[in-house]
Formats: sequence, structure tokens, C-alpha cells
Amino acid sequence: MIRRLVELNSGDSLMQVHNPIKRRQSRKIMVGNVAVGGDAPIAVQSMTNTETTDIAATVEQIRRLENVGADIVRVSVPSMDAAEAFGQIRQQVKVPLVADIHFDYKIALRVADLGVDCLRINPGNIGREDRVRAVVEKARDKNIPIRIGVNAGSLEKDLQKKYGEPTADALVESAFRHVDILYKMDFHDFKLSLKASDVFLTVDAYRKIASQIEQPLHLGITEAGGLRSGTVKSSVGLGLLLMDGIGDTIRISLAADPVEEIKVGFDILKSLHLRTKGINIIACPSCSRQNFDVIQTVNALEARLEDINDPLDVAIIGCYVNGPGEAKVAHIGLTGSSPSNMVFVDGKPTIKLQNEELVDSLEKMIREKVAQQASIIGKG
Repeated sequence: MIRRLVELNSGDSLMQVHNPIKRRQSRKIMVGNVAVGGDAPIAVQSMTNTETTDIAATVEQIRRLENVGADIVRVSVPSMDAAEAFGQIRQQVKVPLVADIHFDYKIALRVADLGVDCLRINPGNIGREDRVRAVVEKARDKNIPIRIGVNAGSLEKDLQKKYGEPTADALVESAFRHVDILYKMDFHDFKLSLKASDVFLTVDAYRKIASQIEQPLHLGITEAGGLRSGTVKSSVGLGLLLMDGIGDTIRISLAADPVEEIKVGFDILKSLHLRTKGINIIACPSCSRQNFDVIQTVNALEARLEDINDPLDVAIIGCYVNGPGEAKVAHIGLTGSSPSNMVFVDGKPTIKLQNEELVDSLEKMIREKVAQQASIIGKG
């Protein structure tokens, strides 16, 4: 394992890390104050599942997403009442908001005036050209990007007839119908998604379109499932694309608390060294050689350290077989031994701890290390 403390991005708790992935070159757009595409970090986003007209509940959920590090949050805006509520929500939260709109161009125009940061609307679904142009010109005037979203479950009827079933080529053809409308109107600040619930179909579609446009790509396996199955499916599908260098922003679509989508999204990116945020715990699965309860220790630390967004590698290894090797390359590493467990800091053995003091002592050391790193970066 390679220690991953390198260079901190300004204004973000992200560290640039060395990895072999060469990201696809794409156009950089701004969603509020968050850059998407180009050399920007891959953004992690989620979507509210509250009634948008329930302003208090929606604001509360967005703030919970902010607290776990969401870069962007999408909000469904199905009516003009929801649009008015969106305006009040926008005033109460900090994270950039995407308005999810289908068909009604008047809603798009209204939320644009109310401070939306991105419009999720497909130009081909708006209707007459004058309506499309009104939305595009409003977006251009207010520097609001557009997100085109193509879904295998809602392909146009003629494409369903042409291809017989959803295919990667069908998704790409559908996408270009919307893309070409924006190109015709000389509007280029948009991002694109081509989603399906099938991993192979989704991956194939993104790979096909990646070389055909310059705009950023928003990745996701749609309707992936519950927390466990959806996490696995999303990890496999998005992992394949991210390894190819494809993807500028991601959403993990789970039938679960949206907060879990953000956590899983960052875990996927951390595993590929594409982003680092929060405490990265390296832990053994435990066996009869362990000198302390690894699982209990890890669970306790994860619960206590959820508030930390600054990146730090912490190794929790139960015995002396693999323990020293892993502990030495983490910022803080604990390896089980008898009669006392050894803690390594920056690769050096530092202190011995008894089992009953592990969690309290490690939490204190981790928080001190995070504060120390922040101080060093601040001085730099």
C-alpha cells in the first residue's frame, strides 16, 4: 500500500494522489461553485427523496447530505408549487442544487430565476423550438449548465421499435437527439448521463459516447437496488468506467437513505485513489490470531470519526503477521501484540496501548493528527 498524503486542493478536503488512471479530457463547467469536468475532482452527488413542497424536510435532508460531504444535490421539481418551494430551499442551503424537471419549460424558467445551479431537463422533451430556445437562452444568460439524462427505461418509442430493446446504441442515439439541439443553439455547457439498471448496458453506452463529445459525463447505475445490492452493482459498473478514466461526477442510486449514497460514492472514489475524504480505515477481517476485538474497534472508530472530512489513513490490524507492514504505511496504524498493542505514527512505533484504552486513545491521536495536518497545510 502506498501512503497517500500528497497535495491538498485549495478550498477542498481533497488530496491529489498518484494513480495509473488517465482521466478522459472533458470540458469544465461550473455547477454553482463546484467545477465539473476538466481537471476538477470527480463530484459526488445525491438526490432528495422528500416532497419538495415540504420545505423544512427537504432542507433538513440537504443539510444532512452537506454534512457528509455532498458536492451537488438534485431536487425534483414536478410543479410550479414545487418551483416556488425550491426557491426557498435554495436560500437555506449551501450546496449547489440541480432542479430535476420533465417536460414543463415554464418550471425551468422559474427555477432559473430562483437561483438554480443546474437544470436537469432534456431539450427534446420540452416541445416547440421556441420553448427550448427560451430555456437555453435563460441558462446562457444566467450561466446555468444543463444536464441531459438518458435512461434505458424511458427511451423514445421509435428507438424502442428500431432496436427492439434498450441497447447501448439506442441510448447513444437518444442522447444525441438532445445534444444536437444544444449544439444547434451553440450551447455547450452541459453534462450528460446514459443510465440503465444493467451494468453491461450502462458501461457499454458510456464507453461508446465518451470519445464522441467533450462534455463531462455524469455516471450512475439507475435503480441499482437496496443498500447492499445497489452498492455492489454500482461499485462494479462505475468502477469499470472510472478505471477507464470515464466520469466527471457520480451518483450511487440506492433505495436507501440518500446519505448512504454519498458515503458509498466517496468509498468508491477512495478505493481508486480518485478522491480522499474522511478517515480511510484499513482493517483486517480478524481471526483467532487477533489480540483485540478488531470489528468492535473499527465500528466504534467509524461512528466517532464521521464528522471528520479531512483525509487520513488509519490501519487497524489485529495481529503481528500483517500488522506492522500495514501500520507503517498508514498515517496512524495499530497492530495487535501481546502484552500490549503497538501504535505506529508516520511509520514509526510510537506508543503501546492496552485493549481497554484503544478506542479512546486512537480517537484522540487521529484528531490531533488531522489538526496537525490542517495546520501544516494552512501555513503552506
